[in-house]
Amino acid sequence: MDTVSLAVPILFAVGVGAGVVATLVMDVVMTRLPEGETPMYVAAGVLTDRPPGEAPSRLAAVVHYVAGLLTGPLFVWLLFAGEGLLGGSVAATLVATVVLLVLMIGFFAIIVLPQSRVDDGRLGAIRRDWALAATAYLAVLVPVVAVASRLV
Repeated sequence: MDTVSLAVPILFAVGVGAGVVATLVMDVVMTRLPEGETPMYVAAGVLTDRPPGEAPSRLAAVVHYVAGLLTGPLFVWLLFAGEGLLGGSVAATLVATVVLLVLMIGFFAIIVLPQSRVDDGRLGAIRRDWALAATAYLAVLVPVVAVASRLV
């Protein structure tokens, strides 16, 4: 079997693993922020039509970890797309990173959070904390995947 043909599936597997590790780091960051794990419970609350404080803990954790796990391969795909347009360069990695950060923050802040039953006075703090947690996630994910993409 040709090793070049294995590079793509290997990199997607790296994306899954890096996504898990990045989610664990994100958890540490979230515990230090004022809103803590609120974004997890916002998502679970939207799915169950409950206020975040009444959302099921297990569902919040499952949604959080599955999203974190799947965001790794999404970054790999964005990286491949960026490299297809810009070549294998730092610019391609930066573009993929910025696109993913915008998607992560935008999806939560524009689609999920407005559907939640959160007091309007907390929305800004929750958005800010989510943006910081998403940035921490990418600070782990991007270097791991970028280095792996050069090695595979």
